[in-house]
Amino acid sequence: MSDLTRSTAVAVPAFQAEPSVGDVVLRCREVFDEVLVVDDGSTDGTSDLAAAAGARIIRHDGNLGKGRALRTAFDDLFRKGFDQVVTIDADGQHLPAESPNLLRVARTGADLVIGSRDHLFEAMHPIRRLSNRYSSYLISAVAGLTLSDVQSGFRLYSKELIGTVGFPEPRFEAESAVVVRAVRGGFKVRTVPIRLGFADGRVTSHYRPIIDSLRIARAVARARMELVGCR
Repeated sequence: MSDLTRSTAVAVPAFQAEPSVGDVVLRCREVFDEVLVVDDGSTDGTSDLAAAAGARIIRHDGNLGKGRALRTAFDDLFRKGFDQVVTIDADGQHLPAESPNLLRVARTGADLVIGSRDHLFEAMHPIRRLSNRYSSYLISAVAGLTLSDVQSGFRLYSKELIGTVGFPEPRFEAESAVVVRAVRGGFKVRTVPIRLGFADGRVTSHYRPIIDSLRIARAVARARMELVGCR
């Protein structure tokens, strides 16, 4: 492992991910020493299979949402002394072997690196493709920085970023709101193209198009109005 990899841990938020989480953990461990799975109240074998594959497990008693799962991971891993956390979804869409691309961009001083799928949008279902493009356009406009793919959950976060702007939202909206806070707080946000295990994640996603889209809109608007701590 390189020194940069040793300073970086992987967080895998997981809910009802029994079919895929074991393989995801094994692939993560090929790149990183520390793999933390936050089981967000699963009732299947998610925790057992993740642990058998070599992950450390933190389990929520109930389903609190992806934002809460990620905040649990950040609190734990940054307290343990890691400088950066890579977040990878548990459904197998994200390829841990692509993580060095995020680490490479982080070396330039970026505090939030988003693994961009915009070059793969054409392979997605038309509704999902339109949603990703439209949301990226709107959130970029609110944040004040053009970003090609704001909704990707394959990311790298720095300890300084999370310690300064926080991660308060409970569900999917957390990943959109933090982009706005990061840009407005003067942090360097970048995207980098990544490969995927599969382009269209509708079948494995727990995203609720109407409810979660409204949550994102409210959270992004609220983040835009906040007084954000700066570097």
